[in-house]
Amino acid sequence: MSALSATAKKGLADPVLAELVVIRASQLNHCAFCLDMHLKAARRSGESEERIQLLNAWEETEDLYTEQERAALALTEAVTVLTGGTSRTKSGGGFVPDEVYDRAAKHFDEVRLAHLIALISVINSWNRLMVSRRIPPGGYRP
Repeated sequence: MSALSATAKKGLADPVLAELVVIRASQLNHCAFCLDMHLKAARRSGESEERIQLLNAWEETEDLYTEQERAALALTEAVTVLTGGTSRTKSGGGFVPDEVYDRAAKHFDEVRLAHLIALISVINSWNRLMVSRRIPPGGYRP
């Protein structure tokens, strides 16, 4: 998982965007350990306190995040929650709505979109692992 995470972040080529994505997924998954880790990483990458603090309400703060960031955050939420929408495959269960996927595809070429989805998938796995193991925040040191 560490290798996949590193590859996905490198392929995304924007460390601030990558941290926004993993923070948002960790917020949705209530993973305190990952939040602690990635908030520290976001600050080291130059992210502002204002944007970090308002990430939980990114949809209401249009002037703080770029359209590309907003598309990535929407995709992060859709992949993390998988609640439904219209599906290309009609395979049943939860899926990413077409409009969310299409919005992201407008801002990321095919390769970068694959890296973004990989990053979202791996942080969700990390979140589930850390929450299930009850790993407390505060132990991570950069």
